[in-house]
Amino acid sequence: MPVFKTPFNGYAVRFSPFYENRLLVATAQNFGILGNGRLHILDLNPSGGISELRSFDTADGVYDCAWSESHDSLAVSAVADGSIKLWDAALPPSSNPIRSLHEHAREVHAVDWNPVRRDSFLSASWDDSLKLWALDRPASLRTFREHAYCVYSVSWSPRHADVFASASGDCTARVWDVRDPSSSLVIPAHDHEILSCDWNKYDECCLATASVDKTVRIWDVRASRAPVAALAGHGYAVRRIKFSPHRENLLISCSYDMTVCFWDYRAEDSLLARYDHHTEFTVGVDMSVLVEGLLASTGWDELVYVWQHGTDPRAVA
Repeated sequence: MPVFKTPFNGYAVRFSPFYENRLLVATAQNFGILGNGRLHILDLNPSGGISELRSFDTADGVYDCAWSESHDSLAVSAVADGSIKLWDAALPPSSNPIRSLHEHAREVHAVDWNPVRRDSFLSASWDDSLKLWALDRPASLRTFREHAYCVYSVSWSPRHADVFASASGDCTARVWDVRDPSSSLVIPAHDHEILSCDWNKYDECCLATASVDKTVRIWDVRASRAPVAALAGHGYAVRRIKFSPHRENLLISCSYDMTVCFWDYRAEDSLLARYDHHTEFTVGVDMSVLVEGLLASTGWDELVYVWQHGTDPRAVA
């Protein structure tokens, strides 16, 4: 299956919502501690390989990225210098970024584009805050401050234009409505830092969280006293999770244990597959919206893998 070598350490990977064969990859030099960053736009070739369509350089590491849901060539990135940068793949690197937004006081760790109201996106930062942005506005529309520590993850509801969730190092996940500066729900989801969260694409009340405690937990936001399911299988902190865009009960996770796990959270034996193709921390994972079962991952080994669930990511096509 296709593999691509990046010059820096991989941090995030996202499939395009418009093109079956296109990927966005965020990378950072020196494991994101110090140095430059690069955002890659990659295409899967009919021959089975991966080629680079564009790459954009930044003065600091890129920690996360997201495709626009309204324009097939636009993307947003979260940068270690506290900025959010907008890019247009239809323009050469010399004309990019098309916008650089500087409001966060510390590193921006996550971005997510609204899939319902497609002109807005969110950012999450180590300054403990989240910000709402609109594509046509030079300044943020609203800032959300309740978390007591770094906000590591933010995820829009796939069903409600105004609802999103956040995950923080303060061990809570929170549910918000952009029309209200205060969160509508606080879930003390883990006893350790929470690194990722994601909404179920088929159940508007189902939220997943992933933590330093090595587990993934599934929550019903209507009754959040206890998790619906607790998925244990990783050996170290779980870095990122994504629900399947095709099956309600499936999700994928990646971890500092260098593996990617594929889960059915409703099954008695919930761990369906474990992929151990990376040789360093695995920190980025995604599932294609357009091709069922197509997975991608990236990690600190500077590799991007794309493969079909059930096959070996390292197998040469």
